[in-house]
Amino acid sequence: MADKAWFKDWFNSPYYHMLYQHRDEAEAEQFIRTLVSHLNPHQGARVLDIACGKGRHSMVLANLGFDVTGIDLSEVSIQEAKAAESEQLHFYQHDMRKLFRINYFDYAFNFFTSFGYFKNRREHDNAIRMMADSVKVSGKLVIDYMNVHYVEQQLIPSSQVEVNDVRFHITKWQTETHFLKQIQITDKDHLQPMHLYTEKVAKFTLGDFTDMLSYHHMQVTEVFGDYQLGNYDVKHSPRMVMVARKLK
Repeated sequence: MADKAWFKDWFNSPYYHMLYQHRDEAEAEQFIRTLVSHLNPHQGARVLDIACGKGRHSMVLANLGFDVTGIDLSEVSIQEAKAAESEQLHFYQHDMRKLFRINYFDYAFNFFTSFGYFKNRREHDNAIRMMADSVKVSGKLVIDYMNVHYVEQQLIPSSQVEVNDVRFHITKWQTETHFLKQIQITDKDHLQPMHLYTEKVAKFTLGDFTDMLSYHHMQVTEVFGDYQLGNYDVKHSPRMVMVARKLK
């Protein structure tokens, strides 16, 4: 599973949404509001939410007065998101490795480590190209990624989560280039595992992103280390929130 496009099946699975349903949405909304306050986009600015999931954060952006488009590979997620569409909010099923709209958006956002999933550097570069090409000249792209150096030190090898009658046994490990998380899903009424998924996320550093972005005429102008937009510390910051500006 790890060698295939694991995210296609996993992100469409009801178990994915069950496992992650208790993510701190209040913290996520506050982060977006803090970020928008810092960036200070003009009212009605065109915003792209890349890998938007079910659109909760796109909805926050639309409520703040922006013209928002959300894209995600998951058909299930986009179908649910479309129920909230309005004149200022639109959703499309789309693969971020393929071009979407060119020189169209004022801002593009990629929140909560929604990157690093692909098989090789070429596919990741295709996704960066899509992000860079989507914004206008002088437009801004924000990528919110894990801080690899922090996660390497904080990795918990094994844990269990139980939701209703479903048990998730989670095993985490790392290689030189990736973090991996195996999720074994078992119904309490069965002894054998029902499903097995393996998440695989690349260990991209700030230097990696700077190189990938600069190749597509994007310059990293700011880096923050948490969702309160605190200073980035390579060893101690949990996040790596990068703001890049399109030069040409």
